[in-house]
Amino acid sequence: MSDMVHLTIDGMKVEVPLGTTIFDAARMHDIPIPTLCHQQNEGPVAVCRLCVVDVGARVYAASCIRQCDQNMQVKTNTTELQAARSNLIELLVSDHPSPCVRQQHSGDCELETFAQLYGVSESRFAKRAAPRGQDESSLSILVDHSACILCDRCIRACGEVRHNNVIARQGKGYAAAIAFDMDAPMGSSSCVSCGECMVSCPTGALTNKKVVGQHLQEDEGLSLDVKELLQLPVFKGVSGTFLELNRGAIVKRNYKKGDLIFREGDYGSTAFYILEGTVDIYLASPQGHVDTEGTGNGFFSKLRNKLKGRADHQREEENLIRKFISIDANIDLEYDNPVAKLGPGELFGEMTCMSFYPRSATVRAETDCVMLEMLRNVLDVMQKNKTFRAQLELNYRQRALETHLRSVPIFSTLTSNFIEHLREEVELIRYAPGDVIFEQGDTADAFYLVRIGFVKVTEHYPGGDLVLAYLSKGSYFGEIGLLGGGVRTATCSALDHTEVVKISAHDFQEMMATFPDIAEKLKAVSDDRIRENKNRFKQVSTVPVDQFLQQGLMEAQSLLVLDLEKCTRCDQCVKGCADSHDGVTRLIRDGLRFDHYLVATSCRQCRDPLCMVGCPVGAIRRKNSLEVIIEDWCIGCGVCANNCPYGNINLQEFALKESGELFAQAGEAQKQLKKARVIRKATSCNLCHDHPEPSCVYSCPHDAAHRVTPTDFFADMVGQKHLKATD
Repeated sequence: MSDMVHLTIDGMKVEVPLGTTIFDAARMHDIPIPTLCHQQNEGPVAVCRLCVVDVGARVYAASCIRQCDQNMQVKTNTTELQAARSNLIELLVSDHPSPCVRQQHSGDCELETFAQLYGVSESRFAKRAAPRGQDESSLSILVDHSACILCDRCIRACGEVRHNNVIARQGKGYAAAIAFDMDAPMGSSSCVSCGECMVSCPTGALTNKKVVGQHLQEDEGLSLDVKELLQLPVFKGVSGTFLELNRGAIVKRNYKKGDLIFREGDYGSTAFYILEGTVDIYLASPQGHVDTEGTGNGFFSKLRNKLKGRADHQREEENLIRKFISIDANIDLEYDNPVAKLGPGELFGEMTCMSFYPRSATVRAETDCVMLEMLRNVLDVMQKNKTFRAQLELNYRQRALETHLRSVPIFSTLTSNFIEHLREEVELIRYAPGDVIFEQGDTADAFYLVRIGFVKVTEHYPGGDLVLAYLSKGSYFGEIGLLGGGVRTATCSALDHTEVVKISAHDFQEMMATFPDIAEKLKAVSDDRIRENKNRFKQVSTVPVDQFLQQGLMEAQSLLVLDLEKCTRCDQCVKGCADSHDGVTRLIRDGLRFDHYLVATSCRQCRDPLCMVGCPVGAIRRKNSLEVIIEDWCIGCGVCANNCPYGNINLQEFALKESGELFAQAGEAQKQLKKARVIRKATSCNLCHDHPEPSCVYSCPHDAAHRVTPTDFFADMVGQKHLKATD
């Protein structure tokens, strides 16, 4: 039997090897056959049917899979074939956003190109009633399901070319669509963002996601080409296609000894990876908090703001046993000397890069350094790269896990042997914003530490969800379910790009059995949290005032209310506040209104404390009483002030000459920045809770200003109205 096949294609006699498809036979002889689902580097699947040809059979044949027969007569471009292809394109266009993202950016959407070629300007068929929408969870690839034509090119690129096997089809018929893993958002799936699917996609269904500031400034830096990047071990396995598409999103920088890389509190959008040299990472701001102290006696007493350290003023609510300060690096800083060193193979600025938070610390080159500075689309891909990820995890397990555990006061007595055991057992798990870590009612199977980002803790009640806490790096959660009935009592979800350290239930129970003192302390914390949650819900459910709830007043624990029927707008309350706080008022005679009361702008000690979200060093927290506390390692970045929806947190400036003693215990690296003459610290109005009466209330000459507990005050007011209505 001959190994060659002779056939005729559009009147041209051709000879091809046995087993050749009609599509390949035509391509080998420069005869074009249109297709949407077929690429030469992928196996044919014949799903688009645009490549059909006439072989004299009862139905048209898909040329990409139909093999050539001896003496076959093939027609590829008859009037009937043109009409069939036109109808098919019209069907596809009817459900396609035009122009799609790819057509807008590069003008080469293959479907829209064929539509123009075949004269299909609009479709007779109706579009979907509900568009399939977009998936923006990936930092590097935009998924537009409405532009997908189910050609399966992305599936074969992911499976056949890259062997990642992340993408597949889900659903049938009209509901069919591509999916990632078990129908997870792309950003939460096992996708490594290699970009192969994006390159293979013929439409705008998978496109490169451009971000603001796609190109880094190259001043004093070098933009590396793809070949140079792929020669670096850290980029082993990263797609060259992706790096080419994101050229300019990574820059190689050289720093001289003593160069300042960035300051704490600066806003940024990049992360740094050290190739050569070492850096000092430290807090330049002195440890100290804003303290309000009284001067004088009786009627002439006055309050004054001072910046004080723990040695001068130990607050009862202060976390005095805190030994470490969490920062945006794979290490925590010692409280007594907040300076550390980072070397080759270490990453810093990760949280700033992923979530655009302020820099948590100051970084200065200790030696001559070579670093890679990257935007978050590159960092996201590298974090999913197996080689880079393995190195980061190894660095964390070897260097940071022990410090991380010991930074939690309850775990300070763990032995090195047990930590060594955990070093090999813990899991590091990443979550995209909004991802649920576990649901209320789930079986408790692990204990968690927050390594990066913020975790939102909510409890569900018949009336809705109640926010219990926002947990930052160094916090832990999951102990209540493990110590209690084995069921989760709250829902925990990622507020932003978050990474947690997962300790299995078995290892947790072993820790409790081995260290009874830790078990006792953790049980006490668990009981306090349960008691606090019950009290919150009880308070929320006692005042059935819809308008009150809608205005957010029910979120408060303490309010300043002004009786507008008594108030003469003299502003003595504002003046009294300013006179008591060095001329800086913490009160604004404006705010929400309920009935004839004005709820003035002052700290409400919210039940959903948005001010706590994003603090890069975890310096803002709450006591069990829900009072907001700003710890003395605040770096004055202003995130809490910006996040407060009521404008109740202020930044106060202090001259260093007034607080020079706070540098007494600082390291040399901190002292280098003493030249900055003014520092900032966050402070909020607490309605002078530690004084018999707030200055604003004391200053009101008309008995119009009152400090109240909202649940009691408004419950009484509603009850009085009810009595009047029944009289």
